[in-house]
Amino acid sequence: MSELLKRYCPRTEFNSYEDFYENYTCNVPENFNFAYDIVDEWARLDPQKPALVWTNDAGDMKRFTFGDMKRHSDQAANVFAAHGIKKGDVVMLILKQRPEVWMCMVALMKLGAKCIPATYQLTPKDIVYRCNRAQVKMIVCVDDDVVLDHIKNSVDECETLETIATVGTHPHEGLVDFCKELYAASDVFARPTGAQATQNSDPMLIYFSSGTTGMPKMVWHDYAYPLGHIVTAKYWQCVQDGKIHMTQTDSGWAKFAWGKIYGQWICGACIGAYDTEKFKPHSMLEAIQRIRPTTFCAPATIYRFLIKEDLSGYDFSFIKHASIAGEPLNPEVYKKIQELTGLELHEGFGQSESSVLLANFPWIKVRPGSMGKPAPLYGIKLLDEDGNECEDGVTGAISITGTDKNHPTGLFRGYWKDPEITEACWHDGVYCTGDMAWRDEDGYYWFVGRNDDVIKCSGYRIGPFEVESALLEHPSVLECAITAVPDPIRGQIVKATVVLARGFTPSDALTKELQDHVKKVTAPYKYPRVVEYVDELPKTISGKIQRNVIRRNDMQKQN
Repeated sequence: MSELLKRYCPRTEFNSYEDFYENYTCNVPENFNFAYDIVDEWARLDPQKPALVWTNDAGDMKRFTFGDMKRHSDQAANVFAAHGIKKGDVVMLILKQRPEVWMCMVALMKLGAKCIPATYQLTPKDIVYRCNRAQVKMIVCVDDDVVLDHIKNSVDECETLETIATVGTHPHEGLVDFCKELYAASDVFARPTGAQATQNSDPMLIYFSSGTTGMPKMVWHDYAYPLGHIVTAKYWQCVQDGKIHMTQTDSGWAKFAWGKIYGQWICGACIGAYDTEKFKPHSMLEAIQRIRPTTFCAPATIYRFLIKEDLSGYDFSFIKHASIAGEPLNPEVYKKIQELTGLELHEGFGQSESSVLLANFPWIKVRPGSMGKPAPLYGIKLLDEDGNECEDGVTGAISITGTDKNHPTGLFRGYWKDPEITEACWHDGVYCTGDMAWRDEDGYYWFVGRNDDVIKCSGYRIGPFEVESALLEHPSVLECAITAVPDPIRGQIVKATVVLARGFTPSDALTKELQDHVKKVTAPYKYPRVVEYVDELPKTISGKIQRNVIRRNDMQKQN
């Protein structure tokens, strides 16, 4: 058991889910700082303890201990300070999964600066918006021509941006060579005191939301946030002290905070990182064989692709626990993964705004398709439009209650610089996630969809997940997304955007076959009246399907 974990959780072992839910507690000490109190403390207790195992598409391997992480994060802190970064300043990181992303994130915590992890898929417009909205002072990015071109094309419109640094092997004129300065810098950095020391309520981390219902919002987390991920790591992902945990995601997404740094290092696990330029199932399978994680987590999309591969030549025996988040798990995928690999997938649910909220925890039997049961400390309820608690079987909004009396450790503090938007979803002691679900008689929660994704057709409310699950049972469907299309008679009708598996081609006959299939395996009124075939679905880099992009494209076609 992690020596550090005991300092923050008085009790770590439980006899049942009920025991866990009722008796789990987390101590949040005054002025907790993950960089000093976890990373540097591990380096003091056991400098040779493994912290990071890294590989890339070329098959290169690198290993870092907590002693390495302390030293390199101190060096990075000195580099940032030399370029004028101080407590309260904002730094954007576009670093994919380079080892330096861990060093930089820890270094910024040491300085008390705000960190904005960002995806390399940002366009110049995205970069300008984020820089000006958050008043970004410095960007550290990968040495990538496309990323650099986007940043260079943004500079003139970025009002507060002072410094651009690159991580790579090729220096660029006018830009800081971050690696050169990092490994030449002093590895001595003293913990700030007095006014420069961090407080638990200080902003530490900012994620820009997906912008589904407007311009992206800034989700901000404080310095206590990492402690909320103890439940994520130990009780859902089931990471083990001294063993490797691998969550497949880019550093620009909140899933990185969920699976690649905070809870895992608090629990003493080593992070497994596969730094890929583009997801390819075969390449990821090879990376897993090199890293050999004990615990593994990935979004649903990755599992969907894996079941279409020949897995017979791969060893999965070293994986003792597998989990899934980011999107709901279709029962068909669950069953196929178990058949092909022997792994039972444990679904979890949460947001960029939180740590894990619902999960299939160790004490409960997995029900394929269910998100599991509530995590402790959050006070989760399903509420209807009037704020009343829903009965079993009735769809409601997943909500966190009692927040006016106690701020749950792991929950965001609000949308930075957007008090009106914060108030719209978080008032009277209740934070409404905007995600819809229903609860069965045994207390399991079942995802329906985002409030804006739920389709209202002829008075029926149809969740996209249940229709997608039905379609994925058909052998011709590799991936699909269900969205609403406006209809003058029914209000909205169901549309399926489908990626076909190898060996199948679009046809009117196949469309009819898919529609009839849905009618057979679920309520007939849910069948897709419109079916569109595409080569690929729009996704975030973390693999989450962007239904809002499909809806927006459909609206543009109509106009």
